[in-house]
Amino acid sequence: MRITAVVVAYDRRDLLVEALDALSAQTRPLDEVVVIDNASHDDSAAVAAAHPIGADVLTLARNTGGAGGFAAGVAHAVARGADLVWLMDDDTIPTPSALAELLVARDAYPGPVALLGSRVVWHDGRDHPMNTPRRRPGASAEQIARAREVGALPVRSSSFVSMLVDSRAIRHHGLPVADYFIWNDDFEYSARLLRRGTGLHVPASVVEHRTKTFGATDADPGARFYYEVRNKLWMLVWSRALSPAERVLYLGASLRRWARTFLRSSDRGTLRGAGARGLRDGLTSRPRSSATVLTGLGSVSEDVAVVDGSARGRTA
Repeated sequence: MRITAVVVAYDRRDLLVEALDALSAQTRPLDEVVVIDNASHDDSAAVAAAHPIGADVLTLARNTGGAGGFAAGVAHAVARGADLVWLMDDDTIPTPSALAELLVARDAYPGPVALLGSRVVWHDGRDHPMNTPRRRPGASAEQIARAREVGALPVRSSSFVSMLVDSRAIRHHGLPVADYFIWNDDFEYSARLLRRGTGLHVPASVVEHRTKTFGATDADPGARFYYEVRNKLWMLVWSRALSPAERVLYLGASLRRWARTFLRSSDRGTLRGAGARGLRDGLTSRPRSSATVLTGLGSVSEDVAVVDGSARGRTA
């Protein structure tokens, strides 16, 4: 069983070192660590290359956002023979048993598991609201019992702050949508894998998300609200992740969330402009393929084209 961790890094070299230290301390050693340096302005790539963990460091020529970084990293890991891919940002600090606990649940579950996610806490131990898993609506009593027997909960989506993905699911469903750039990329990807697949939230697997503040992404996002609106509309219109009924439910939930964000904002003018642009682009355009978005990046582009192209051929 070959397990590869993929860490997407951008301008947080000190946190990146701590993340790599934590990966080095895993009770189940990793077979490979891939660091995607998203054209950082600091020396993130250099410190990653010098770290004793011996990471495979890929420095992209341009910043592709978290979505592009994960698409590139997943493709590279699968192309190199990973059976499981463990995804995280550079501000994710896994506890020493985080990976081992995910594997315990996976191995004990009576059936295939597409992905597993960890419990995500802030530095003070509180559950982080930015990474709350969505419990699977309508899960049967049998599904809940099976998950509970292995110390888990069945979920409908998960976060890139510690997501362990089976490479078979990747090859079938493809890569994260690189064109999202930031926000909702993990929601869309995990929901796509879990529309008919099994996903487990494993509370015994704990990682720390070292954000500067404690809060969800709807806490006055400013100009980045553009990506929240555009990407959510792209997901509702173009993605295979949701059933027709779920599209209606999530549209309603999104509208309530956007209204709450606007009412809480201290800069409603910026939010109004970003939301209007997101609404326009979300309704008048569609996301490009990840192979198109990540073209011109050397061997990474080749890996993306192979993995994404193969999956698109199966699901066309």
